[in-house]
Amino acid sequence: MAERIGVATEVYGRLERGLLMPSVPTLRRLCVTLRLAADALLALGPAEPPAWARAEPPPEQEPPQLRRLLRHLRKLNPEQLRALSNVAATLRRQE
Repeated sequence: MAERIGVATEVYGRLERGLLMPSVPTLRRLCVTLRLAADALLALGPAEPPAWARAEPPPEQEPPQLRRLLRHLRKLNPEQLRALSNVAATLRRQE
């Protein structure tokens, strides 16, 4: 990797261990070589939650009340959905 980005092996080792910050040109070469954004490479972006935390539970694991509500919602027309959405927003504000 050091050779690919044009730095000495020792310098790359220090970069890798976090003992040295790369110069802007070196950072750019690292990003291009690794196909990563600078934010990701420097860990500056927001942390991505793990896949298991982002995934919604399978329908069979949802509470029965929620499954029943979803069945009812699927039968509503757009106007009814808007009205119900407003009611839900009002209920959330009251918490």
